[in-house]
Order: sequence, then C-alpha cells, then structure tokens
Amino acid sequence: MNLKNKTLLITGIDQLVGLRTAELAIAQGMNVRGLQSSKEQNKQLQNLGVEVIIGSITDSAIAQKACQGVDIVLHTEQIAEEAGAINHFRDVNVGGTVNIAKAAKQAGVKTFVHLSSVMVYGFNYPNGITESGPLSGENNPYCQTKIEAEKALLELNNSPDFGIIIIRAGDVYGPGSIPWIVRPILMMRQKLFAYANEGKGVINHVYIDNLIDGIFLAIEKETSGEIFNITDGQETSWKDYFMRLAAIEGLSAPLSLPKDEIKLFLKLRVQGQKLFRKKVDILPESIDFMTRPYACSIAKAQSMLNYKPTIDLESGMQLTHEWLKKTDIQSLIK
Repeated sequence: MNLKNKTLLITGIDQLVGLRTAELAIAQGMNVRGLQSSKEQNKQLQNLGVEVIIGSITDSAIAQKACQGVDIVLHTEQIAEEAGAINHFRDVNVGGTVNIAKAAKQAGVKTFVHLSSVMVYGFNYPNGITESGPLSGENNPYCQTKIEAEKALLELNNSPDFGIIIIRAGDVYGPGSIPWIVRPILMMRQKLFAYANEGKGVINHVYIDNLIDGIFLAIEKETSGEIFNITDGQETSWKDYFMRLAAIEGLSAPLSLPKDEIKLFLKLRVQGQKLFRKKVDILPESIDFMTRPYACSIAKAQSMLNYKPTIDLESGMQLTHEWLKKTDIQSLIK
C-alpha cells in the first residue's frame, strides 16, 4: 500500500505515539485526522494543520464521525497506568477499542492498526519470546485488558475488506515519554530513584521513531491479521538504561535496592501523598514493570517487514537529551 495521500485517523493523537506519528505521516504526504479525549488544544497539532475531533472512543457517534472518509486507523488511545480498577481499564482498553474498530469497519476503513504492548506477556516470560508465546495477565488490569482487546479485535479481521494489524510495542522512550524518561528523571532530581535487584533483567526499549517506522512498514506491506513485536532489538539491562538516563542529565548514578524494599517505600509514599491530598506520582506496581527479565524477539518484524531499527540507544538518548534541555518536564505531569 502506498501511504501518500491516504487519510489516517489517529486516536489518542495528543499523546506521545499519536503526536509523533502525525508529524511523520504528514511529512510523507498523508492526510491526518485526530481523535482525543482531552479538550486541551495542542499547539503542535494546530501548527501541523491536523483536524482534531474531541470525544471519547467509547462514544459510538463520535467514533462514527471520526472514521468517515478514512483509509487507515491507528488506534493508540488507552489507559496505560500500572494499576487501578479493572472495569475502568476494560471500558476504554477493550470496550473503546472494539467500538472504534466497529465504526471503522462500518465506514469502509481498509486497515486498522492497534497499538498493543509487550506487557501482554506479563512480568516473567521466556527469553526471546515471540508473538506466538504465552500471554499472561498477571492479575494486572493493564496487561489483562490489552490481552482482551487483541482477542476481540482479531475476531473482526476480514481481509481484504477490513484488516486488523496488532503492534506489540516495547517500552517506548524518547522525547515526551512519561514512564521511561520524565518520571525517572524527576525522581532522580529529587534523589528518590532507585532501580531494583541490581538492575538485572532487560528493558525492551523502543525509540519512538523506530516504533513508528515499524507501524508504517506493517501498513505498507498489508499484513492483515498479523501481530508484531516492535522493539529496538537490543538487550539492555535495567541498570544500563537508568545509568545512561542519569548521565545525560548529569545526575548522580541511581542506587540499587531490593525489589520488596522499593515497593514498600512507594506504598508508604502513596499513603502519604493521599493523606496530604497530593497527586500520586508513582505506584508500587510500577516496579513489576521495571524488573522484567528477558528480551522479546523481533525476528518476525525483521523477516516479514524488513524492520531495521535505525536509532540505537546511544543516539536515542542524545536526541532525548536535546529535547530535555529545552523542555520543562515537570509541566508534563498532569
């Protein structure tokens, strides 16, 4: 499929992946429409000339309006928190996803790309896990509802009339990444950050532009019904990642503490924040996300899509450093 002049709808367009995809799609001659739940106007999107619709993916009328005249949908809208009420996650991550997919199908959209996550494998999966590997909800609402959404979507796949593509993204870092750049740095600045268990295990990082390259390749090659792991394909330890992050900011190297000690500290911190009616900034469950042991395989994306991550960790950190120098990251935490 030639992407030039195609109309792309991006849900969650005001978030990290949506915003950067809009930039790169327009740069290669695509028409972009966006759907966002926030009423806040984004200057970047205004400057790009993107048509933005305000509303929820759970609203059928909004979904139908957004999908009219669209060739491709990239669905990125989600609740991506580490913990919370399962019904809240399910309403958006499953119900909202199915709602927008059905609206797209009804509107004659040809390709629906769903941004899933390697978190569908849970916290303790086999080394080099592939797309056919075991999925694990881990009694975690994010992991569980991402699995449920994938299953529901694949039932709607009906190529060539309506093709579903699922992208299991790694840990997305780069300019604008809240979980892997902004929050750790803000905690490092306060000398409150520690990594767990000597930083053993592997972060499945993917630089934002590498992820979007993988998404575009999957669309171009019309890989209906397929699922792809998209990461940078590097086996970087948690320690190495967080040490590099501290270094680009000129901050002290973070300490290592046992996982259970960090979780206890964060539990007490959350209780204190709630007591003083402050916003809870990081949950104890986040440590489960930061202690996963192994790398996911990207062999399928490499062979089927000819996916080659072009920005390695060193380059990605340098690009992130340039962004950090001109950004007040505290203002990004809502």
